[in-house]
Amino acid sequence: MKYFNNIVDTIGNTPLVKLNKITKDIPGLFLAKVEYFNPGNSIKDRIGIKMVLDAEKNGTLKPGGTIIECTSGNTGMGLALAAVVRGYKCIFTTTEKQSKSKLDILRALGAEVIVCPTNVEPEDPKSYYSIAKRLAKEIPNSVHMNQYDNLSNRQAHYETTGPEIWEQTAGKITHYVTTIGTGGTVMGVAMYLKEKNPAIQVYGIDVYGSLLKKFHDTGELDENEVYPYVTEGIGEDFIPQNYDMKYIDHIEQVTDKDGALMARRLAREEGIFCGYSAGTVMQGLRQLKDKFKKDDVVVIILHDHGSRYVAKIYNDDWMRDRGFLVGEVITAKTIIERKQIRELVFANPKESVASAFKKMKELHITQLPVMDADKNIGSITEHHILQLLMDDAKHRDEEVGKVMSKPFPFVEFNSSAAEISKLISKENTAVLVKANSGAISIITEFDLIEAMA
Repeated sequence: MKYFNNIVDTIGNTPLVKLNKITKDIPGLFLAKVEYFNPGNSIKDRIGIKMVLDAEKNGTLKPGGTIIECTSGNTGMGLALAAVVRGYKCIFTTTEKQSKSKLDILRALGAEVIVCPTNVEPEDPKSYYSIAKRLAKEIPNSVHMNQYDNLSNRQAHYETTGPEIWEQTAGKITHYVTTIGTGGTVMGVAMYLKEKNPAIQVYGIDVYGSLLKKFHDTGELDENEVYPYVTEGIGEDFIPQNYDMKYIDHIEQVTDKDGALMARRLAREEGIFCGYSAGTVMQGLRQLKDKFKKDDVVVIILHDHGSRYVAKIYNDDWMRDRGFLVGEVITAKTIIERKQIRELVFANPKESVASAFKKMKELHITQLPVMDADKNIGSITEHHILQLLMDDAKHRDEEVGKVMSKPFPFVEFNSSAAEISKLISKENTAVLVKANSGAISIITEFDLIEAMA
């Protein structure tokens, strides 16, 4: 029989997968090391078990102890798996920007998760770094794993990931490309590969809002480089001890938006469903395409699985809210989904003009369809009401049905913004849309502009 003794024994030996479409216009062979084949679906499984075993060896982690760590989610997963197998408790601190899916997964494995503010200095007592350190001092028989300064982090990759890449490429690798954060993945692999062949180029992919690139390029620790970003699991606002910048040949920065869009491309064009950092590393690689030649063998680390980001980068509403979806076809459906008031506000033909205007004023709208039961029989606008009152103030008590204009036209649910715009004019200021559910909504000129701006 062939089997593993426990789940952590399955960590490592992840496959290299050739990229075919996203890199088709770049010379060279591009191989993705797909780390979601690890049991915890990320590369951090490697460091989780390594840090636990080393802590056991040096005596800092004792039987029945508690593992404490600040994590963006994936390291916590790796540690949680090791803790389940080897009999420890876990407490993890993380930040508000991490996906809920990651936190739910950690809790499913029995870990306690404490969510901390994102945009605070590392030394702030409320930061997830500081809280982890404090808990490790307060809780008996506990250890703060501290992946940032724990050299077992990079050693795990020196011992496993680096040798795997060297063997899988038969020593032909010319470039190693990965996103950078704690420093473990980039450093451990780079140290091993450059021992084998100093000519191998190591490219670290960073995110805007992180200070790692400027520190690498100038040696200056510039806090002015630091600002909030939404990309998860990469970048830093300080320099972890795992770093030795001489092993990195170049650092390239990528925007939140470009990383998110590229992750979606990776799924749709290569069938590789990875996390946010995978999009970032692929976008960084494309930004560096002029550095590659036809005989190059390029290995790219894809850190984790896309299932942890289904509510974020793989969710159209989340992407739209951040202005990340570019070139999408705007339809009646997407316009309605963005409206603050989706339910139809209308005038009854029997109510007074003054009553209809009161609705407009309270809701800050400039027109109303006139509905008799579910029939669209007319419309009334602010401009029309003004003309009526200028003609005779008594019109304010007139029934809407007696002074209304022609009804707004209906458009199909999938009508494009261009099609809708052709129907909107000074004489016709809105259109109506009936959803598949039967609900009716209105699209005004303002809604159209807001959706396209």
